[in-house]
Formats: sequence, C-alpha cells, structure tokens
Amino acid sequence: MEGSRPVKPGSSVCLWLGLVSVAVAFLCTEARTTPSPLLTPSNGTCAGNSKCKPGIILPIWYPEDPSMGDKIARVIVYFVAMIYMFLGVSIIADRFMAAIEVITSQERELVIKRPNGETITTTIRVWNETVSNLTLMALGSSAPEILLSLIEVCGHGFKSGVLGPATIVGSAAFNMFVIIGLCVSVIPQGEVRKIKHLRVFFVTAGWSVFAYIWLYMILAVFSPNVVQVWEGLVTLAFFPICVFLAWIADRRLLFYKFMHKKYRTDKHRGVIIETEGERSKGIEMDGKMVNSHFMDGGATSNLIGLIESKEVDESRRDMIRILKDLKQKHPEKELDQLVEMANYYALSHQQKSRAFYRIQATRMMTGAGNILKKHVAEQAKRSVSVQEVHVEEPDEYVSRIAFEPAVYQCLENCGAAILSIIRKGGDINKTIYVDYKTEDGSANAGADYEFSEGTVVFKPGEMIREINIGIIDDDIFEEDEHFFVRLSNLRVLETEDEVLSPNSLPYPNAMLGFPTVATVTILDDDHSGIFTFESNSVHVSESTGTMEVKVLRTSGARGTVIVPYRSLEGLAKGGGEDFEDTYGELEFKNDETCKLIHVKIIDDEEYEKNKNFFLELAEPRMVDMSLQKALLLADDVTDRKMTSDEEEARRIAEMGKPVLGEHAKLEVIIEESYEFKSTVDKLIKKTNLALVVGTNSWRDQFMEAITVSADEDEEDTGEERLPSCFDYVMHFLTVFWKVLFACVPPTDYLNGWACFIVSIAITGLLTAVIGDLASHFGCTIGLKDSVTAVVFVALGTSVPDTFASKVSAVQDTYADASIGNVTGSNAVNVFLGIGLAWSVAAIYWHMKGKPFVVEAGSLAFSVTLFTIFAFLAISVLLYRRRAHIGGELGGPRGHRLATSAFLFGLWFLYILFSSLEAYCHIEGF
Repeated sequence: MEGSRPVKPGSSVCLWLGLVSVAVAFLCTEARTTPSPLLTPSNGTCAGNSKCKPGIILPIWYPEDPSMGDKIARVIVYFVAMIYMFLGVSIIADRFMAAIEVITSQERELVIKRPNGETITTTIRVWNETVSNLTLMALGSSAPEILLSLIEVCGHGFKSGVLGPATIVGSAAFNMFVIIGLCVSVIPQGEVRKIKHLRVFFVTAGWSVFAYIWLYMILAVFSPNVVQVWEGLVTLAFFPICVFLAWIADRRLLFYKFMHKKYRTDKHRGVIIETEGERSKGIEMDGKMVNSHFMDGGATSNLIGLIESKEVDESRRDMIRILKDLKQKHPEKELDQLVEMANYYALSHQQKSRAFYRIQATRMMTGAGNILKKHVAEQAKRSVSVQEVHVEEPDEYVSRIAFEPAVYQCLENCGAAILSIIRKGGDINKTIYVDYKTEDGSANAGADYEFSEGTVVFKPGEMIREINIGIIDDDIFEEDEHFFVRLSNLRVLETEDEVLSPNSLPYPNAMLGFPTVATVTILDDDHSGIFTFESNSVHVSESTGTMEVKVLRTSGARGTVIVPYRSLEGLAKGGGEDFEDTYGELEFKNDETCKLIHVKIIDDEEYEKNKNFFLELAEPRMVDMSLQKALLLADDVTDRKMTSDEEEARRIAEMGKPVLGEHAKLEVIIEESYEFKSTVDKLIKKTNLALVVGTNSWRDQFMEAITVSADEDEEDTGEERLPSCFDYVMHFLTVFWKVLFACVPPTDYLNGWACFIVSIAITGLLTAVIGDLASHFGCTIGLKDSVTAVVFVALGTSVPDTFASKVSAVQDTYADASIGNVTGSNAVNVFLGIGLAWSVAAIYWHMKGKPFVVEAGSLAFSVTLFTIFAFLAISVLLYRRRAHIGGELGGPRGHRLATSAFLFGLWFLYILFSSLEAYCHIEGF
C-alpha cells in the first residue's frame, strides 16, 4: 500500500540524529545540577536559564514559576511550535530559492562578429555560477541563521546574544559533519562522486575554516570579550573578498591566465563554457562558465574559434543523442511522447543548482510531489490543448468555388483537357452558377486549342464539376505551350426564380476561392522530347527517407526513349553514409512525359547539416527508331555525300532526336530536418530549470498550494501514482503555510526580485519568532541558549539542506552541489551573519562611547572545537580522492561506512563537548 512505504534512508538518519540531539540535551540538563567544583567557570554561569526573558515578539508565559505538569505542557507547546515554524521557514525558503533560481538563470544574447563580417548570436549567462553560489544561493540556504543573528542583536538593544552566533556555529557543524556524512553513504553501491571544481572547493573550504579562526581571534586574541568597529567591518569585508577569490579560482586567472584556453558549450543549456587547453588529469574535469562581464579580447577571439568549431553544438548533440536513444528504446512512441520523455530525461540528468535541490527537497517533504514530473506533465497537457485548439476550425458558412488542381498537362494528341472545379464548405443545398473563359498564353486559341466559355452550374449536393477544353493536334515541331482558364461572375440561386450576386446579399453565401485561374500546358508529341530535371538544385530534409526526383520530358513525347542516370558524390558521401548510391536507366514509353528517380537519404539527425551530391543524366537514346532513320543519324553517314532528299530527311531526323535539356545535372542539398531541429530547440529552451520552479501568476501559486501530489522517486516506472498517507499528512500540516505564502509575488515579476525581497522579509519575521520560541523553550526546560542553539535550532534550520544535499548527491554526476556549497555556506554564515550583526552593534555602541561586549565563553570554545574537527573532516575528504576510493562520496562499502561513522562521531562529540563546557564540566576559555 502507498501509505505503508518504508521510510527513506535520509529521513531515518535525520530521525536518529534528532533523537541523539534530544538525548544529549537532556543529559546536559541533568548534568547542569552537578557542575564540577574543580573548574573555574569562565563562561559567565554554569547554570541553565532559570528565568525566562521577554522575546522580541513573544512575551513571557505567565506565571513564571509553573508547576511540573504545566512546565511539561509548555515544553511540548514550545517544541511543537518550533517545529511548525521551521516548516514555515522551509516553505518560504522554497519561494526564496525559486526567486534565486530565476534570477541566476537570466541570460543575454552576445553578438560575435567573424573576420569575414558574418555575425553569430550566442547565449551566455549573466550570473557566474560560482559567484551566484556564494552570494544568492548561500544567502538563500543560510538566511534563517543570518537573520536570526542580526535580529537578535537589533531586537535586544544592540546587545550581544548567544542564540544567533551559537546557531551559526552549530549549523556549520551540522553541515560539515552530518550532511557530508549522510551524502557519503547514500551514493548507490559501486559509484563515486568527485568534486569537479577542486580549486573553488579549496578556496571555499579554506575560507570556511579561516572564518572560524578569525572569529576566535576576535573573541579571545585581538580584544578579548570586546568587538571593535574595525573587527566587525573587516569580518563583513571578508565576504566580497571570499567571493572575489573564488571567482579568480573559477576563472583561472593569475597563473592560469597565461595558459592556453579553448572553449566549449555546456551540455544542457548551450551556455558558453571556458576550458583549459590541456585537460587536467586526475583531480578535475575541465570547464567553467564564461561570465559576460569579464571577457577580454583573447577570449573573444577564442570564442569565435568556438563558433567555427564543431564543439559549439555539444549541447544540441547531447539532446539529439537523448532523442535517438529514446527512439530506439520506444519505437512505438509518437514524436510528442518522445519529446515529453526527452524533456524529463534532460531535466533529470542535467546539472542542477543548489537552489533547485533545496526546492525539490522541500516540496517532496511537504507533499507537493516531484516538481520535474509535474512540470513535464503540465507542458504536455498545454501542448495537447494548443494542438486541439488549432485542429478545431470554425464552421465554414461560405461556399468557395475554385479549380483543383490549378495546373494541368496534356499531350497534343489528347483531344481535350479536362479541368475540375470544386465547391468547399457552406450550404451545399444552394444552387451556384459560375462562368469560365479561356485566355491565351503562349498557346493561341484556334491554332493550339479551341476557345471556350460558358457557365458551370452546381446543383444542390454537387461538390465537383468538370469542363472540357478541346486541344488541336498538328505535325509541327514546337515548344510546349500553355493557356489559361478563368472563373468569374459567381451567382447564387436564392429562390426558384431569383439569381443573386453574393455582393447583393446581407452576408455572402458563396464566393470565389483560390485559385480562380487554371493553367493548361500542351505537350508537343511530334518530337522525341527534351529530358531535364525541374531545376538545377533541390533542397531535401535528411528525415525525408527516400526522395523522389522528377525527370521531365518536354517539347515532345513520341517514341520510346531510354535515359541513363547516376549519382555523384559532393560533400555528401555515398555508400550509405549520407545517401545510397543510385544509377540506372529510365524508360519513357510513347506519350510518357515524367519519370521518377528514387534516392535513399540517410537520417543522421544532425542539428545543422548542409551537404550536397549530384544526379546526372546521360545522353538519351531512341529504342523504337526506324531503320531508315537510324541509318540517316549514323556517324558514318557524314563520310559520304548525301543527296538533297537525304539531307532534308537527316535534318528532320535530327530535329526529332531526343536531347538533354537545360538542367541535365541536379544538385541535391541535404539539410537538417526542420521538425527535428525545432524539436531540439524547444527541448533546449524547456530545460531551463527556472521554468520548472518559477511561477507566472498568483492563480498558479494558489492551485499548487492546495494540491497534494505523490512523492515519486526519479527511478520509478513512469506510471502515475496516487499520493500516499504520508503525503496527505504533510500536506495537511503545511497547507496553512502554503496558502499563506502563495500571496508572495510570482517569480516572473521583476525577474524574480519581487519574490526575493518579500520572501526574505517574511523569513526574517519567522526567524524572530523562532528565536523567541527557542529561548523560551530553553529557559523552560533549563537549557542554556548556547545548547539550545547548537542542538535544536541548528538542526531545525539545516534539515531542508540535508534532504537537498542527499538528493543532489544521488542525482548529480559530481559532488560540488552537495559538498562544495556546504563549505561556502559555512563561510558566508560568519561573514554575513556575524559580521553584519556585530558591525551594526559595534558602530552603535561606538557612537554611544561604549564598547560592544561579547563574552567569549562557550562561543569561543565551540568555534575552536569546530575548527579542529573541520580540519579532520576536510583531510578525510581529500584522502578519499585517492585511487583506491575514487572520490569524496561513495566508494567501497567499508570506506563509506567508516567515513560516515567518523563524521557522525565528530558531530556527536561536538555537541557533547559544547554542552559539557556550557555547564562547566570541562574547562573552556
């Protein structure tokens, strides 16, 4: 049953970690009553919070000294309220991350001019990937911690708080040890994940460790227990410096600037990527994004080389490969179904941002379902509805009279040409009259055809009428000639005695359609014929399969003639590479004027193709030529003197001999399939993840908020599943937040910035409530704020990141999204969360003439402990890159279990030692 599905590994790990956290917290609560008498407390007090203080938003719950039963009830209320607020923060972070995805997915067109003057237009990302990951992405994932620190300081009279900084350090520990430890173990058996951009990881990992070393130096070295203005501002300034150095590493400037570079395109989005000339061996794949703001002349010239090279089509070739594979696996599927499958496959397997994984984890956790499958299904429904709209045509109330077809051919000896006039649409019970009349072209009435005019009557129910035009035969050699037949003066019989023009009616019942003029070509039958192709070149799509080429016989059709033909290679190669070689003879019977040559075209399904080959006609020869005519045309006849009668007979025979016409050689240009090319273009546009997570109307947001969907895995069978019991429960618990946050502006407004600003404001408000709840929870149960922050608040703010990292570790080819962003977020937490809050407070107290006091105490101890453990964790990750393991994540079962156990153990030791130090069981600073 759906409701009895087993709990996922990631969920079970988080549940066990939550139980461990609660156990440690209560052990510390019990231990606080017996502090060690041998240690001198240096963190202010060794006792827990015995008295609650008013929060920024929430007041104190009176009475302040409740009974044990009331205290237990309050603890449960505060704890449940915290969990519910964490759910709210996760859901508004969903909107926040969607805005970030839309903002960072913005692209612009770059026009490149080639040396020959030709211009090429390509698309590049406005945001550099590394810069966006360290700024907007890190801000999105760390917004609760950063805002909690800032709000705590500003909301308590610019005095230092414990909850905000302790939450930042505790969240960093959870990210570094628990999230990475979980990601190591969830990789499928036999697979590994490596960090792709190792230089960027070194920079962010180095800064994440340095940030906490710097934090310790502020607290205990430069000015113990006091934060000066310059210390806060320098901490804040480290944020842009960190981003700039990461960008340098990403762009391979400084040392790498002097290395030869080449360029390629990103496999899924067609965005221009820069790579080094020599592919690095062992630690990193090549490639990074060219940022539009930092492109020098050398890069531009190399970019031109890229456009000229085959590598520019790598993204399209990858999409073509997907379509080909799906065609082979599912030959029975229609093109629309294959496009839907290819769209989902491309979206599932392309590299995704941290924001996308965070959004996906939150929505699957709250019963909103798999956003990729929902998006693809909605796109399919829209395309079907659009097709249905186009198929449905309005009823035709007007009858249209026209020739069909508009072009006719007949031999000179055919006697008469038969032309068809049809009636389409309208009321077929009406009687319609229409006049016709012949007009001269190169053929003259009376000499080549019989002049004709008259009236055609369409009686009720009649849809087609025919007219006959007499053709005059002669024995004179002449070119093919043509004349016209025109329709005019249409009338409708309204009553039995009244015939009215359509223009005289209030609305027309009938009108002349298109075409109203037919062309009749008279083919001369007194000559053996001139044999030619229709033109000197023809364009054909590679998806045609077998093309048909017409060979025309003009200016005569008398006798049986054989015309040899063959194919010749050009840029297109025969032998089954681009086309199948063809050769043979066409036999034109007497009065036969057209033959077809069939050539099989090989469909390579290339995005762009422009290759040519040729079809060539050889000299035609008569088959049923009389003996006397054959003797007159023989080559040895010219060796003897002919009589005047023989010369006249030879001249007449020469005039009737079959010859080649103007287009005896046809160039066939093979081009890409327009349908296939447009399909690939549409798929590439659809693989923009901003289209998946973004919204364009409030209506869509509210519909999504009240809809519950199945939490489907990526590897399912593709069959639609009903939501499980867990999906319904989570939807019921979160529907209030979903509907409330559906009021946030859609991401299409102001390119996502409106949603970004409103979401961060709401996140700040919820974070303030969480801070008050956590403080009241701690003081009610007897926990210090530092322990509450490390154990509960840090865990609550990091759970969505845990699920996001788990999904990205399994689905991504590399480990950057799951590991690299952890280190970046840890550094940003300190530089923005603590740097901004302490800078504001230090400036405020400096203006008051007083120092900004920050007790080192437990914070300095936690920072030191985390720094030591972080060194150990990073060292283990780098060791795992050795050949016998293969990468930071996954690997042999024994190594992955040992690594996960080691990292989980570091986190357990961190919260244990931090809690023991807070209650003076071990000595701190």
